[in-house]
Amino acid sequence: MSDRELNWRSGRRLPALLIALSIGVTGVAWSGCGGSSDSSSSEAQKQIEKGAEEAKQGIEKAKEEVKKGFEKAEKEAKQGVSSGSAEAQKGIEKAKEEAQEGIEKGKEEAQQGIEEAEKYAQEQAP
Repeated sequence: MSDRELNWRSGRRLPALLIALSIGVTGVAWSGCGGSSDSSSSEAQKQIEKGAEEAKQGIEKAKEEVKKGFEKAEKEAKQGVSSGSAEAQKGIEKAKEEAQEGIEKGKEEAQQGIEEAEKYAQEQAP
């Protein structure tokens, strides 16, 4: 699995994990210590608000991390494309050189063939 896939999956799972944790914290805070007094209700409300705020901050942080991951992946993809283009250009240049060498070699062989044919024709002429 690539780093990009791992970053994407972790970025997707992190907010869900934070929400689940905040729900758990909320449930624990809501249940309190078994008492039903106003002070424990007030304390539970504070804990709920604190847990919700922490979850919200965690989600925002996770969103930033996901955004950074996508930006990094995009940058790497662009670099890969540009380096791929450079490699393709080198391949094209090499192919041109090899083609030119082949043409030159073909010309030499054709010239040798012409010379041999001319020589043979002179030998055959009476």
